[in-house]
Amino acid sequence: MNVAPSPPLSHNGGDGRGREFSTVDRFVAAMADLLKKIQTPSDLRHLRPADLSLLAQEIREEIVRTVSRVGGHLASSLGVVELTLALHYVFDTPRDRIVWDVGHQTYAHKLITGRQEVFHTLRQTGGICGFPRREESPYDAFGTGHSSTSISAALGLAQSGAIGPLAETGRAGV
Repeated sequence: MNVAPSPPLSHNGGDGRGREFSTVDRFVAAMADLLKKIQTPSDLRHLRPADLSLLAQEIREEIVRTVSRVGGHLASSLGVVELTLALHYVFDTPRDRIVWDVGHQTYAHKLITGRQEVFHTLRQTGGICGFPRREESPYDAFGTGHSSTSISAALGLAQSGAIGPLAETGRAGV
């Protein structure tokens, strides 16, 4: 995946209509659609660490845009954008499982795990769920709603992994 800034629109750095673009303008325009390039955490892992803050900003903008239209849990989702990116950047999801303690912290998670195109249907009839849902994505290790279920869920995943198909292959993060 190529996420480097696009070349200038014309040989002189302008738009071909006499308007000149600064290096910053060209960089911002090239990176403005960074979120659209991320369909899975594997795509995310191709980014430079320095690009993650730009991606985090785009994710926040998409969450605010969607929640302002359809409702939802804004603060809890905005508060874990960098954490979500870091977890998916470092761990080999979905092989390594992430268990969320509060389900409505998963909006950024949904945006980078293949549900970007349907994110506008969040919490709508026939749309995607506001919480992690195993039926929606292999990246949703455990279906949770509010809180206080993550420790027992992660323990259960760890125990089942010790004796089942996850032995030696998976980790659970909370």
